[in-house]
Amino acid sequence: MSEVTASRKIPISGNEAGRKTGRNRGYIPSYAPQAKTRELLDQAQAVLAEYREYWPLTCRQIFYRMVGAHGYDKTEAAYGRLCHHLANARRGKLIPFDAIRDDGVTTFSVGHFDDRDAFLRHVRRLGEGYKRNRLTAQGVHIEVWCEAAGMLPQLHRVAEWYSVPVYSSGGFDSLTAKKRLADRICQMEKEAVILHLGDYDPSGVSIFDSVAADVTAFVMADRPHGLVSAEFDRVALTREQVQAHNLPTAPAKATDSRSKAWTGGTCQLEALPPNVIADILKEAIDRRIDWTQFVDDLDAEKHDRLMISGLLPAPDGRAG
Repeated sequence: MSEVTASRKIPISGNEAGRKTGRNRGYIPSYAPQAKTRELLDQAQAVLAEYREYWPLTCRQIFYRMVGAHGYDKTEAAYGRLCHHLANARRGKLIPFDAIRDDGVTTFSVGHFDDRDAFLRHVRRLGEGYKRNRLTAQGVHIEVWCEAAGMLPQLHRVAEWYSVPVYSSGGFDSLTAKKRLADRICQMEKEAVILHLGDYDPSGVSIFDSVAADVTAFVMADRPHGLVSAEFDRVALTREQVQAHNLPTAPAKATDSRSKAWTGGTCQLEALPPNVIADILKEAIDRRIDWTQFVDDLDAEKHDRLMISGLLPAPDGRAG
């Protein structure tokens, strides 16, 4: 029986990392795109500059903005071409890596520290950045769910001020995910509102309706008392938003049985500009917040932070 080696060490010389092997590996030294590609990347960079405060953007968001603002072709082939050139531009250091998110990585990290002082400095930083859960005293629990995992950082920047958690609904049709959501709602022992953002198409709307019905059924069966309830609000993307913002649409897929009763075209959430999405989400959260309670919590948070910082001396008398 021959032995199978599970891994192998690949030596890389100084000039092998950028060597042409069919696909680019590592950085692309002296990246010099052709004039046509350069024009495309100039448009992409204009979009990235326009929405700098919303980084990282997804490739789809850049694509749709280029379609609307620069007349770029709205085809899957054009989208694929854009993704290819954006990747090369990042490898060539023309576009910052952190400007675009295209990953689906899940990370499990270990909370270790180099030594005692490192731990104490960490604790002091936690104290200096102490924040209350601003939803705890609210009369309603709020969560945000989004179809596109790549958009979570943008949505989190809006929601974190309110202590509202943000989830990706890529696995929204998972029975485990639905039961966990129902359990979480029951544990809160109050009304819960799930704000959902997804594509405007038969499949997306159908899945949302199905999840809302399924989770609500679990909640009604397991809730500890009658004050616990679940409200599902699809805040984007809607037919009205597609029309109001004149977003590009495509016909519903003929292979989707749910498209038979669907009138109008379909549109992806990422066709909405990032600032518009942020405004829609902020408004949806704002109108559900008890602002008197919220301001009281902010005042209490400042007081708590001062007390906590006073109880946490820097390690060995040094600044934290």
